[in-house]
Amino acid sequence: MIFENLPTTPRAEELVDKAFSRAARAGRAKGGIEAQESMLRTAGNILSDNLENVSNDWPDFEYEVDPFYYELADAVVNVDELRQALSEVNWASNRIAELRSEYASKIRSSNVETARKHRKQAFARMADVVDEVADDLLTVGEARDALKTLPDIRPDEPAIVVAGYPNVGKSSFVNAVTRASNEIASYPFTTKAVQIGHFERDRIRYQIIDTPGLLDRPAEERNDIERQAVSALTHLADAVLFVVDASADCGYPLADQLALLEEVESTFDSPVLVVCNKSDRSRDVDADAYMSVTEGENVDGVLDLAVEAVGYEPDLPSRN
Repeated sequence: MIFENLPTTPRAEELVDKAFSRAARAGRAKGGIEAQESMLRTAGNILSDNLENVSNDWPDFEYEVDPFYYELADAVVNVDELRQALSEVNWASNRIAELRSEYASKIRSSNVETARKHRKQAFARMADVVDEVADDLLTVGEARDALKTLPDIRPDEPAIVVAGYPNVGKSSFVNAVTRASNEIASYPFTTKAVQIGHFERDRIRYQIIDTPGLLDRPAEERNDIERQAVSALTHLADAVLFVVDASADCGYPLADQLALLEEVESTFDSPVLVVCNKSDRSRDVDADAYMSVTEGENVDGVLDLAVEAVGYEPDLPSRN
């Protein structure tokens, strides 16, 4: 996952303390003007390099982040604010590098006492620069902590999104068709568990995603974060399986289920397949397929239908 390995973001005070304490040690190893310049360069390098790393370790949201993860990230943090914070941190890195060069020249052309004054002045100005981006560093750090928890869904692998009201059999279906190594985790855009399973067909790995809290109720009942997460899923889904329970044993009238179906169909550009589960109890609905997960009826057939709807063809190297 693109945000998984982001390093910890230092706080402004911690960074300044680290830079100046190492500079003091560097100065003790030398004497005179050389000591002052060594202290300046040590502090300037630590501050500039650390701030540069904070900025550069993040992917470029415009060019390197898949639209799915961009929208998912924007559902959890404000991406525009994050990008602005990263820009400010990058400015601080460049400004401190400029101060390091400026005061290094002054120190080399001074006597020892004046060099000491220049070094102290440089330290004060560098600390002021870091203080200016203290809030930006906090913004970046909080974003890093939040985005590391996003689901490990791979935009380059075909994905089937499962939708439908609660208790219609979505999770049972996902469990039935995927390996036992399913991921189940709670993510920031929903208080419920999102289940991600995998299965293989013709050496192609497919992702199948059950999204309770997102696609199991009408849009007006979702909060802003959940609505944006649904928007992110539109970039990911190669096909949508909408599961209905015609018997209404799930606790929701069939009319309500079909109204949600209509909404899902208008949201996704990818194929939406209607699957009637619990078909041993009722088939009183027009569907693309009928199955009963509990009875083991036509579960594989539904999966075959989903794979066919995805129509995934891997890019193979051409033979010239």
